[in-house]
Amino acid sequence: MPLPWLDQPVMLEGSRMDMCELTTEQCTWSRSRFRNWYIADLVYGLGTLYFFIGVIAACMISFWASRLVPGSSSKQSSWQKLLGAFRYLAYRRYRVAGYLTPSLGVMLLIASGAVFFLAMTLGPGPYYWPDIAYGSSPPIATRAGWMALACLPFILILSTKANMIATLTGVSHEKLIIFHNWTGWAMFVLSLIHTFPFFIVHVQQGDMDMQWTMSIFYWSGVVALVAQAYLQFMSISFIRNRFYEFFKATHLLAALIFVLFLFFHCDYTLTSWHYFIAAAVLYTLSSLYSQIRTYCEFGFGLRATFDMVSENTMRITVPVRTTWQPSQHMFLRFVALQAHTLTSHPFTVCSVPAAASATEKSDLVFYVQARKGVTGRLAKMAARGCTVPVLLDGPYGGIKGKPLSSYDDNLIIACGAGAPFSLGLVMDALLVRRAFGSKAESGLVSLPRVEVLIATRDRQLVQWYCEALTDFMEANGLPLDLQGIRISVFLTGSGSGSATVSTTSTTQEIDTENKEKSALSNTKVLSSSNHGSSDSGTRTLQIETHSGRPDIGSTVRQATSRPNNSLAIVACGPGGVVEEVQAAAAEAQLRILGSGNEGAREVYLHTEHFS
Repeated sequence: MPLPWLDQPVMLEGSRMDMCELTTEQCTWSRSRFRNWYIADLVYGLGTLYFFIGVIAACMISFWASRLVPGSSSKQSSWQKLLGAFRYLAYRRYRVAGYLTPSLGVMLLIASGAVFFLAMTLGPGPYYWPDIAYGSSPPIATRAGWMALACLPFILILSTKANMIATLTGVSHEKLIIFHNWTGWAMFVLSLIHTFPFFIVHVQQGDMDMQWTMSIFYWSGVVALVAQAYLQFMSISFIRNRFYEFFKATHLLAALIFVLFLFFHCDYTLTSWHYFIAAAVLYTLSSLYSQIRTYCEFGFGLRATFDMVSENTMRITVPVRTTWQPSQHMFLRFVALQAHTLTSHPFTVCSVPAAASATEKSDLVFYVQARKGVTGRLAKMAARGCTVPVLLDGPYGGIKGKPLSSYDDNLIIACGAGAPFSLGLVMDALLVRRAFGSKAESGLVSLPRVEVLIATRDRQLVQWYCEALTDFMEANGLPLDLQGIRISVFLTGSGSGSATVSTTSTTQEIDTENKEKSALSNTKVLSSSNHGSSDSGTRTLQIETHSGRPDIGSTVRQATSRPNNSLAIVACGPGGVVEEVQAAAAEAQLRILGSGNEGAREVYLHTEHFS
């Protein structure tokens, strides 16, 4: 037999023929909607499917409503309060026993799922059949089994980078992963509820050994359950972070074992295999989309150039013909890294595309802190100034909704390894100023005030940050002027100081000798003779530097306190930084929901987590 583990003949779905041999009254009782084994897939499986679709539809409607609302309506107080309520749910988090919870909105979604699954599993009776058996499956096990199976397509599609849920809801894949994890826990708990009643019943009947030996359902289900337990417990944050490389290497193998033996376990019972078909189609399409983009849009001819811009930071440059948005990230696969060739690594793009990128190549630029693992190996290559073949996948993520230029103020906070994150946003703000400069001078449009706060241990950051901005301005014909953009760099760690850096527009090179000798100035000034202007004055590119850690919470509260103002906050950094910004942004939403007019009328927050 070609498939000895499956009942023969193999079919797409099982029969619904009910051969009840009990009394008419007993058969009528067992065929009621919530007790009928032969329609359990339609009642509980499809019911779970509809629940997930309903949640996705609600998130989709709220996202597109916020994007498509007319400008006049978006300034109405009622709309701002409604938006503030949803944003409060998205931003508010709690610290319980040292553990930071998901946002209040995510917890409400998880709670609604828990209520749904508990109601569907424990609500209908009975949990076990009466003394006269109406079937081989305990009702509670049947209900839990179908609901667990209906979770499978959503778990798989939420694990992919390019998935339709991210497109419909505006939530990027790296933030949807929390729902991938929690849906996995829901399926695991339901699988346990599905499993235990069978063991209890057959142990009581004394035929457990026979069932284990003769039925594929028992041992195949146990193998699938063990693989699922491994996936769930290894995904616990402190375990995953401690053994991340091992977890990453074994995750796909455990997932394959789980899906394969679950497939055998279901054995085309009713419409069980329909869920596998749906899961396979969704997962394959999402995976193929990213692979097609990698090989067809970008191809095999791209090469990445490495160079060190400081002792701990390297720059990766990849010339491409494509477009992206500031704050988006790409997955890079370096072909010359032996075993690492099989893995891709996400890096945030720290540049903006050329204006005519359809015909002209743009430089994808990434600034990466060199640590252990793949970044350490890349740093060694950067020290030699070499280039390697690279495969690209993306772009992904980024700021959703309205552009930052549509707000009155922009506050950009970038700390730690996320410090270079702000560079692309500053470049984009400079291009917006060039595009709308004449209209802004005429008073037809208003340009946002941009404040950038950077905290870093890299004492050389200001040096290469200024170089990057100067090169960008020169390449785009922009005057060396940050009017309306304030950049403050906080040098943290021991021995943090400041220095004066100067250059001229004729060479655009940093005077490293002056940098090493100066240690007293509290502002780094990159000066340039404005030869292209009609006047012969000198313009300066100023970046303020400070020693110590910034008061991020106070900075956000001050920015949100400006009356009748709209503010966009973009934060990128370690978990503590993101937590502090989220707390302050949530407080601002409460003020918006209040009856007074104190503070900003709208506060939007976008966060990225970097260690």
